[in-house]
Amino acid sequence: MFRRLSKACNNQIRIITIAPELDGSEAFIKEFHTDLAISIGHSAASYDVAVNAFNAGANHVTHLFNAMPPLHHRNPGIIGAAADCPHAMAEIICDGIHIHPSVVRNAFRMFGDDRMILISDAMRATGMEDGTYDLGGQSVTKKGRLATLADGTIAGSVTNLFDCMKNAVKFGIPLASAVKAASYNPAKSIGLEHTLGILSPGARADVLLIDSDLNLVRVI
Repeated sequence: MFRRLSKACNNQIRIITIAPELDGSEAFIKEFHTDLAISIGHSAASYDVAVNAFNAGANHVTHLFNAMPPLHHRNPGIIGAAADCPHAMAEIICDGIHIHPSVVRNAFRMFGDDRMILISDAMRATGMEDGTYDLGGQSVTKKGRLATLADGTIAGSVTNLFDCMKNAVKFGIPLASAVKAASYNPAKSIGLEHTLGILSPGARADVLLIDSDLNLVRVI
């Protein structure tokens, strides 16, 4: 199935999230880890299962701390496994709702700013007025910065990536680290660090000019 989908889009798939405890996951990781980034997420995998997945070629974690067991001192799970595997990069939703600021700070301490990736996890209601929207066939209510399903479960984010980067700085992450985690590191995680997220001859000129208060002045 993956080969068919990849061929249909001219091999543009750069990353896929997998739950390594499911049957066939390790074989999939070993087969395709040289073709794209394989991320662990939406998973209840134990520490040992996660480590095996990283050793097999997985190199990424989908929205660290969310949709996975918490870090426990006797059962460190995916979070502990990722921290112990130097090649694994971890993405985190920095909207100020999914993750407490203290956890954001400690994630950067645990992984270092070379391995952290800021993501928005933004859904279609991002930038829209408060109201009801659709997410994969489910009704989502947006109120301010919070989007929830009918039962109150957080349903993705309604914060854009630039604001997530600003949140990281507000939470105590150094500006240079926050910018790198929102630009260069995501590109590096999917093998595009030579053309994206970097100011260099031959790279794409995606440049945001901001003032000293991190207000967006101009997009080049």
